[in-house]
Amino acid sequence: MKPTQSGAATGAAEASDRQEAATLLRRVLLQGKYEALTMLRNGEQLILAVVLPLLALVGLTVTPFLDGMGASRIDVAVPGILALCAMSTAFTGQGIATGFDRRYGVLRFLSTTPLGRGGLIAGKALSVLAVLCLQVAVVSAVAFALGWQPPVAGWVPGLALLALGAAAFTALGLLVAGTVRPEATLAITNLLWILLGALGGIVIPAERLPAAAQGLVGFLPSGALGEALRDAFLAGAVNGGAALILLLWTLVAGAAAIRWFKWN
Repeated sequence: MKPTQSGAATGAAEASDRQEAATLLRRVLLQGKYEALTMLRNGEQLILAVVLPLLALVGLTVTPFLDGMGASRIDVAVPGILALCAMSTAFTGQGIATGFDRRYGVLRFLSTTPLGRGGLIAGKALSVLAVLCLQVAVVSAVAFALGWQPPVAGWVPGLALLALGAAAFTALGLLVAGTVRPEATLAITNLLWILLGALGGIVIPAERLPAAAQGLVGFLPSGALGEALRDAFLAGAVNGGAALILLLWTLVAGAAAIRWFKWN
């Protein structure tokens, strides 16, 4: 009797199913999950992403530095703290992580896998958004407890501009991480975090900065994001000029990162 092919065919089909590659979307989601969990498990990154912004929020709320801004201290402080969260995660955190991944050959290895370079970058962007959502939830909870009263109309433009700001800072972080040595990336991103956080218009409104800096900070991604979020969460308005500046930073830094990024 001639042997049937059903068993062999079934086994071959099962083997094919087991060996079938995951879809690009699934690969990106898994990479994003891995990147986000790695950032949250790192104590230094967690301090930078959550603890320091919360300390700044409380500090600005209990001191008179933001008095005379036409709103309560907490209402003025929260938009800047949310912008600081975006810069912490998208620029400093992602820049440092990417720089050291590049140093140890992780980027070169992953870029040759089915994930690919595009999938790797998409996963990193997804991880930034995931961590940023957690930051927004934590900061908002503390802010509400301290008396924050944002207009309902400000949430949609505020969150959209926050995402745009995160995109701009992610592009800048990848540009730095992909063009200089990891040790230099660590120094540059931390130094810029301090300078932009203190003097870049992100936490402290431009009008409270020295006169020489007021005309400049509005063109920085930090100043544009801080101003855009204050307009959204204080008045429920969309600052079109600030949004345009953030978009230009995203496009220019993104194009530069694509052009000069070194994978090894």
